[in-house]
Amino acid sequence: MKTVGFIGLGIMGRPMAKNLLKAGYSLRVCDVNPEPVADLAALGATPCATPRETAQSVDVVITMLPNSPEVRQVVLGPDGVLEGAAPGVILVDMSSIAPEASREMAEAAARKGIPMLDAPVSGGEPGAINATLAIMVGGDAEAFAKVKDLLLTMGKSAVYIGGSGSGNVCKLANQIVVALNIIAVSEAYTLAAKANTDPKVVFEAIKGGLAGSNVMNAKSPLMFARNFKPGFRIELHRKDLRNALDTGDATGHPLPFTHLAFDILEKLIAEGKGKDDHGGIVQYFEALTGVTVE
Repeated sequence: MKTVGFIGLGIMGRPMAKNLLKAGYSLRVCDVNPEPVADLAALGATPCATPRETAQSVDVVITMLPNSPEVRQVVLGPDGVLEGAAPGVILVDMSSIAPEASREMAEAAARKGIPMLDAPVSGGEPGAINATLAIMVGGDAEAFAKVKDLLLTMGKSAVYIGGSGSGNVCKLANQIVVALNIIAVSEAYTLAAKANTDPKVVFEAIKGGLAGSNVMNAKSPLMFARNFKPGFRIELHRKDLRNALDTGDATGHPLPFTHLAFDILEKLIAEGKGKDDHGGIVQYFEALTGVTVE
């Protein structure tokens, strides 16, 4: 039975770690917040004080952290993963970070004999809880083959994309599609409300046609209920779009609609809505039109 170190027990990481325990993996856990560590320990995980300790005596280390700086600190910093992991341990970063940061850390890990995969996920908190995440993987193909079954205890799919960083490139593409989809849905529903047409009926009428999508199906009921409890926060989606724009700049690829989406999220964050679920993007259009989607 594989032993896994899991670092980062936030909205996504905690239920993902729980699914590993349910699948029978032995787990070592670490987080800056003691509460989720205690929660996992009560279920049988071994609490660890540092990433270095977490990475000792394991087969795989998983990190699930907010952004590139946090992953760099946990992997490369003092008392970090690379100080504790033995050669041959597979490092799987499931955070959504900049592709170039993934490549830099993979090179540092490789120098210590530790293959690293970038394996960001899509599906939000419901997907993390229900083990239905879509997992996009970049890095060493042989390492992916060794951990694929482990990944599928947390997700419904785990697709190998290509070399190091390509998992995060795929995730950035995913986040562009999701953001623009939510924006389109929000703009459509506020148009309907402004024109004295019930947005809920519009949803029922169009969801089975070409306009229908998983994003529409997931976010529309939350919009109508005014439920913006975060499954995936606006501030985190803004972070992903920033990474997409930076990657676009680095590759010479303009992203005009991503720039527009980023500006919308920036305005919502400035208004104190950054911790709302990204379905709360509808509030930007409600403010523009003076109507409420409900």
